[in-house]
Amino acid sequence: MDISAVSRSAVYAPPAGERRGGAGASAAAEEAGTPAAGATAAAAGGQQQAQSPEERRVVQQLQARDREVRAHELAHVAAGAGLVRSGAAFTYQRGPDGRYYAVGGEVGIDTSEVTGDPVATQRKAEQILRAALAPAQPSGQDRAVAAQAARMAMEARLQQALETAAPEEQGDDAATPQIDLYA
Repeated sequence: MDISAVSRSAVYAPPAGERRGGAGASAAAEEAGTPAAGATAAAAGGQQQAQSPEERRVVQQLQARDREVRAHELAHVAAGAGLVRSGAAFTYQRGPDGRYYAVGGEVGIDTSEVTGDPVATQRKAEQILRAALAPAQPSGQDRAVAAQAARMAMEARLQQALETAAPEEQGDDAATPQIDLYA
């Protein structure tokens, strides 16, 4: 299952065929002309002077969305640690300045149970839950993954309880304390 940040709304509707998708923030950003995390405002400012006020506003919105999406996916990666199957993959949108900005993304996280080990499954489910809810504003997909992880943790706790209770039920009834409810 993938945890993802889905774009709430497109800030700028690109012409047909202008949407891009890909993985790897830095390489894809450089290749696509996307402002990387270390890009300076001065470099972007030169092109913005030739733009209309509306285009500058759209570029600013796309830059803000790009930062938000990248921070969102980084939070998943950081909290997911050893469960991350693939790094962040982004969906790009081309702005009026010709650059590509991340407007959506996803991180692949292993959400499978640990076969035969309910304690490990519970720990893993709790980490999945933390990873899904790590961003400041979890998406609907994030909340769905968190609900699935909560269910997996609950089932693991139930399995632990059943395994703990099973030896007592098979043992000597005299050794097990009993309460007489018909007094």
